Formats: sequence, structure tokens, C-alpha cells
Amino acid sequence: MAWFDRLSEGLSRTRQQLSESFNAFLELSPEVDDDFWDNLEETLIAADFGALAASRIVAELRDESIRKGLPDAPSVMKLMAQKVIDRFAVAPEDVFEVSPVCVLFVGINGAGKTTTVGKLAKDGAGQGRKVLVGSADTFRAAAIEQLDIWAERAQVPVIKRERGADPASVAFEVIEAAEKSGANLVLVDTAGRLHTSDDLMRELAKVVAVTRKRAASVVPVPFQVKTVLVLDATTGQNGLAQARAFNTSLELNGVIITKLDGTAKGGIAVAISEELALPIVRIGVGEKIDDLRPFNPEEFVQALLGS
Repeated sequence: MAWFDRLSEGLSRTRQQLSESFNAFLELSPEVDDDFWDNLEETLIAADFGALAASRIVAELRDESIRKGLPDAPSVMKLMAQKVIDRFAVAPEDVFEVSPVCVLFVGINGAGKTTTVGKLAKDGAGQGRKVLVGSADTFRAAAIEQLDIWAERAQVPVIKRERGADPASVAFEVIEAAEKSGANLVLVDTAGRLHTSDDLMRELAKVVAVTRKRAASVVPVPFQVKTVLVLDATTGQNGLAQARAFNTSLELNGVIITKLDGTAKGGIAVAISEELALPIVRIGVGEKIDDLRPFNPEEFVQALLGS
């Protein structure tokens, strides 16, 4: 199955919910009146677009409909796809194409960090990058074992320590190993952190700081260090709260949204990008290696809204 077909299938629950809501209020009132605008905004919020994005989309559509003298609600709806596309922050570069780069993966338990690291390691190795994986999740034994399996599939080395080791020291060792081996794509898995715990977030900030300091000393070319949040789409608006907290503590470089195939809350991608100006760098619609791909706003919106 082609990627767009998989993406469209993955977003089918969100698309169906939106379609049913749109059709319901358009049948009640095909006129462009106050009820129409209120219903449209409520529908977008219900699909987890977030209040800010929903409000701005509606405000822009309202202004344009007046300026162009659009005759009815269906003509307004035809403009909506572009307004949604405009909500997405554009990354200056793909963090995984920078060389040399160390990407730290953060997020709460169960978001899919370890699997995502494994998929990207295999993808990077397949593109000819010299990949090194680090297991800084020293609290969950299964995470180390899971990463070992992915590293074996990708045929890339993995740096790890015993359970309970200081994760910052693991990150330090990963950069040392990368410098010695000449790796140019380093992917570091970190332990799940509850975004509401100040202590855990401070510990994670220490991991990031130690990694950046060691990476800056690499010769002949220092590593850039990027921090990416892995987010489970099924968490909906809680995912937006997670993104706010991690971004405040770590100054994120991007977001990867997983499990879009299991939710009717696909609009969360819009909410995060709009409110935090964070680029969506990858999206996942399944467990297979090919089910994690770079984010394309036009493709995503087409799959989200349909025709």
C-alpha cells in the first residue's frame, strides 16, 4: 500500500468524525451566518485542533469570505484545507538529515520512543549514514532489550549501561563512542518522564545539558544536539499539555506523533504546531518500519479532511 493510502487509512477515524460534523451543521444551515461560524469552530475543537488553532482558522475564513463575497457555506469550506496547512510550523531543516547530529528522544511512558528510535536507526543505516544508538532509559529493563532488538535489525551498534545507571552519564558515553567511531547520526532513547513531575523534568534537562556540552567538544566537527518529543496521538489534548511542559523545560526542536492510526484525535498535530510553533518532523500510522515517515503538511491535511 502506498504511503498516502496508509496515511489516509490511519486518519480515517478523525476524517469521518469531521465529515459527519460538517455535514450535520451544513444541512441545518448552508448560510454563512453566526451559527455556521460557531458550529465550525466547535467542530474543529472537538477534533482536537485546539482552541487557538480553531479560532484562528475560523477568523481567517470569516475575513476571506467577506472579502471575496462567498455566497454560501460550501464555498467557504473549500478554502479550509489551505487554512489548516498554514497552521503548521515549517522546520528550517530535517533534524535527521543534519550531519553530524545527536537526537535525544523524550516523552512519557508508552508514547513509542524506543520503537521510533529503532525505526529511524534502520532508516538512517539504509540511507548510508553511520548510525549509533544509545540507551539512556536505564530505568526500564525492557527498553534496553527492545532497543537491542532494533539495533540488531538495523545492524548498528548500541551503547548501554546497567539498569539504574545515571542516564546523563550514558548520554556522555554515547557521544564519546560516536566521536571515536565516526558516527554521524546518533539516536538516544531516554526514559519516560511524567511531564507533571518537576524533579523528573529537571533530571531530563541535565541529560540534555550534559549531551550538549560533550557534543560541542567533538572534533573535527562538533555534533549538533536536537531534542525531539515523541507523542502518542491517542492522548489528544493531554498531548498538547505534554508538549507545553517538555518544550518549556527543554526547548524542543520538533515533535514526532505516533499511533495516528488508532485515534479520532488527529487534529492534535495542528494544535501543537499552532500553539508552540514546533515542527512535526515525523508521523507514525502503524508498527511497520515504513509506517513512520517525514511529515508533509499538504499530504496530512488532504488525508485529514478528504475531498
